[in-house]
Amino acid sequence: MELAEIPREKKISKKDFLEKYVKTQKPVVIEQLIEDWPAYTKWNIEYLREVAGEKTVPLFDGKQPISSKYKFNEPHLHMKMSEYLDLLEKGPTSYRIFLYHLLREVPALQKDIRYPKIGLRILKQIPMLFFGGENSKVFMHYDIDLANILHFHFHGKKRCILFPPSETKYLYKVPHALIAREDIDFTNPDFKAFPALKNAKGMVTELNHGETLYMPEGYWHQMTYLTPGFSMSLRAAPRNLQNLCKALYNIFFMRHFDNAMRSWKGQKWIDYKNAQAVKRTNEKNKIS
Repeated sequence: MELAEIPREKKISKKDFLEKYVKTQKPVVIEQLIEDWPAYTKWNIEYLREVAGEKTVPLFDGKQPISSKYKFNEPHLHMKMSEYLDLLEKGPTSYRIFLYHLLREVPALQKDIRYPKIGLRILKQIPMLFFGGENSKVFMHYDIDLANILHFHFHGKKRCILFPPSETKYLYKVPHALIAREDIDFTNPDFKAFPALKNAKGMVTELNHGETLYMPEGYWHQMTYLTPGFSMSLRAAPRNLQNLCKALYNIFFMRHFDNAMRSWKGQKWIDYKNAQAVKRTNEKNKIS
């Protein structure tokens, strides 16, 4: 498995961003895109505790394997934001906040951000936040809507591993899902158990406070919180018609089919999909 460094730009014009990265569907880190946002100086754990501490937030346990007990993207438990932020500061925790629309819950936070005029038609209705504790990991996946994503990181350091859609054939994708096998550690892969990974070519970077990662349509991504921190994503609909059709299929059919099969078959469905991920990938790569 090869991981090259994701290119970096201190600043970039709309024209150059579109030409060099959006049209070519290549990721990039922009280091100084949001320095004029109030959030750049204001957003940290203490500030969020002050403005959103009483909000009840959904939590996902990174140590809990995917189970038929839960629907697609269903949280494992809920707690007060202040209690969760306390967990982050106490030490490593496997609990994460995933796809949380905090700006809807706390409208005052909307004044802290700007929508970058960088050539993407950003969907302003759904800025989503993500939180994680030290050493917590998000398993390798791609987003259901195959959006173009601007991922802004705050408070701490985060390691991001990306693969383009062309590498899907090596990543042990689980059928009827948006994830690779969850037992693959992409920071230290087991090539004996998952030999096709040796052929995968991806990219990696470490995001610091205030940096922006552009992830093109359908890119696989795995995140590791090296320190407690949080990020926000803005998204733009896929520009590629084929990706738009795939996104609509995922949203309106695939996830509902998967939830129905979890309800009907239970853990047998999860086990079947995991087995098929290995079988199909190894067959495609002619690995016996």
